[in-house]
Parts: sequence; C-alpha cells; structure tokens
Amino acid sequence: MKHYDYKTKGTCAVEIHFDIDDEKKIHNVSFDRGCNGNLKAISKLVEGQDAKGVADLLYGNTCGMKATSCADQLARGIKEAIG
Repeated sequence: MKHYDYKTKGTCAVEIHFDIDDEKKIHNVSFDRGCNGNLKAISKLVEGQDAKGVADLLYGNTCGMKATSCADQLARGIKEAIG
C-alpha cells in the first residue's frame, strides 16, 4: 500500500491524505480542515473502492460558486497518484 498527501487548491480543506493498495483500491482517506461531516462521509463512501472509479465519479464536482470542491480535489489527487 502506498500513502499519498495531496495539497488542495481552492477549497476549505487544505490537504487530503489517502492510501492506494496494490489492487488500486483507495483506503484511509482523510482531509485537513473543510466540512467535517461531509468529508467524513466521503471518506466512508470511497473506502475500498476502485481508485480510478472514484476519481472518474468525483472529478468536476463543484461547491457553490467555486470551480472545484473537496470531492473534486480528491479526484485530482487520485488521478495524480495513479497516473
């Protein structure tokens, strides 16, 4: 399992931490700052899921008037990690 730390851009959360195992499944997602309850829910929903599938699903999600969101930033971090 490999650990990743992704510094976000344009969100209340400032960093996202996650692991990707040898089968490309995502684990242990956590966010520094941001909307605590919503981000805990995202972390639970993606646990053990296919990393590419999670990235594809969440990519482009926005928050209010922002061009991104914490979910979108997670997707971007995963895409960067898996190439």
